[in-house]
This record gives sequence, structure tokens and C-alpha cells, in this order.
Amino acid sequence: MMEMIVSVLLLSLGFLMLVKGADWFVDGACGIAEKFGIPQLVIGLTIVAMGTSAPEAAVSITAAIKGNADITIGNIVGSNILNILIILGISSFITPLAVSKSTIIFEIPFMVVITLLLLVQGIGGTIERYDGVVLLLVFLAYLGYLFIMAKRGKSDNAADTLKQNLWQSVLWAIAGLVLIVIGSNAAVDAASTIARLLGMSERFIGLTIVALGTSLPELFTSVSAARKGNADIAIGNIVGSNIFNILFVVGISALIIPVPFSPGFFADTLIAALTGILLLICSLRSKSLTRKSGILMLASYLVYFIFICI
Repeated sequence: MMEMIVSVLLLSLGFLMLVKGADWFVDGACGIAEKFGIPQLVIGLTIVAMGTSAPEAAVSITAAIKGNADITIGNIVGSNILNILIILGISSFITPLAVSKSTIIFEIPFMVVITLLLLVQGIGGTIERYDGVVLLLVFLAYLGYLFIMAKRGKSDNAADTLKQNLWQSVLWAIAGLVLIVIGSNAAVDAASTIARLLGMSERFIGLTIVALGTSLPELFTSVSAARKGNADIAIGNIVGSNIFNILFVVGISALIIPVPFSPGFFADTLIAALTGILLLICSLRSKSLTRKSGILMLASYLVYFIFICI
């Protein structure tokens, strides 16, 4: 019992460090980018999405290094499903979210395609190092697209940045990364212990508890953006984070060590692709996510949660 209590406390502490670390990292990175004259459009499309995905990256890469492969894939797939169905579900329930043309035409379909690519790569039972190289090359191409789109002024995404000195920005970024690394280690170890004590699979823990914990930055960022009426950040943050999770996080993890892809993840990854299609369908209807869309997404996650519990 004491071991369980300690593990839950460590998991909670790990999540708290991940959330605060991601917050500091985003503030610091945005400050650095601003000082070097990087356009705010590029900052919003890259740093905000990647910064809120930093916990997923840290946890998944740490899990891969420690050999907890089911947490690596489970965290990414689970987070991507949760990001759309829960976070965009809650955000659009709070207030309808307009969806930009480029997001509907390119970014959401691209997210679905790379999710299916991950599924194909996992057919052999392992995400190999060469698979990781492919994912990272696609990621570089995606960054090139974002930069071109930003320069052409076709995106309305923007990031709130702190007006601070360069050295302060560097310190915030470093402090954020340190917290993320420490928090990810604590979260992975605690989650593995909880799974062992409760007789649960690492797959289930990764798809639910760890996925929720590492998605907290996206939740706070998107809900806050929705309440402020900034739909592009709410939606762009989620779609960008999901793309980053697959291309960069799985890519880096596989490059470090081949990541086993258990049969149970085929259904989960397919569902992740279907959630992207659901997001696209909801967006196409009125070029926005309505409260009805939010209710549909939240109900869909309830069905999915029941599915993984059976």
C-alpha cells in the first residue's frame, strides 16, 4: 500500500514538473526566437506546438531508453487520441472554434496520413531505426512547409511571448528542459510501478494515465486560447502537437533504440487516424468546430475508453 501511495505521489509530482517545465520552456524559447528576429508566425506554428509536446517527447524517449516500449507508443498514440477527442472536445464545447483553410486542406489530412504511416511501420512488430530516419525526414519537410506558409502570411497562428532579456529567456528555457527531464523520469518510473502493482499492462497505463498527464500542457493552452477566442492557437496547437508527436518523438525514440510495436496498438493507432478523420469531417461542415462537435468528440472518447477497458 505504501509503495502505491508513493508511486501515485511521484506520478503527480512528475506531471506537475512536466506541465511547469513545458510552460517555462515555451516562454524561454519564444523569448529567444523573438530576440533573434524569428517571425512570430513561425514561433506559433513550431515552438508552441513543440513546447506543449515536450512532456510526450521526454516521457516517450525516456521510456524507450529504459525499455518500457509499451509506454513509448502508448503515450504517443493515447495522447494524440486524447488531444483531439478530449482537448478539442472541451475547447469547442466552451466556444465554437473557427478552423483555418490551410488546416482543413493540408494539416489535418497530413496528420491522418502520418498516423497511417506509423501503423504501416508497426506491421513488422517493431519501429526500426530506418523507420525513425523516415519519420525525421518527413518532419524536416513539414518544418519547411510551415516556414513557407508563415512567410507567405497564410497562417494566422501567433504566440504570446514574454518581453524579457535574452539571458532570462535562455535561463527559462534551460530550467524548463531540466524540469521536463526530471519529471519525465519520475512519471515513467511511477507509472511502471503502478501498472505492476495493479496488474495493468503498460499499454493501458500509457494510453490513459500517462497520455493524460503529458497532454496537460495542450489542455491548458487550448482551453485558454478557446476562452480568449483565439481558435487558431487552440486547433493549431493540437494538430501541430500530434504531428510533432509522431514524426519527431517516435522518430527520435526509434533512432535511439528500435521500439517494439505490440499487436494491441494496431487498433489504437487506427483509432487515432479515425479521430483525425472525425476532426476533418466536423471542420468541413461549417469551417468550424461547434458545441455539437465537442459533444460528439467527448462521447467518442468515452466509447474508446470503454473499448480499452474491456
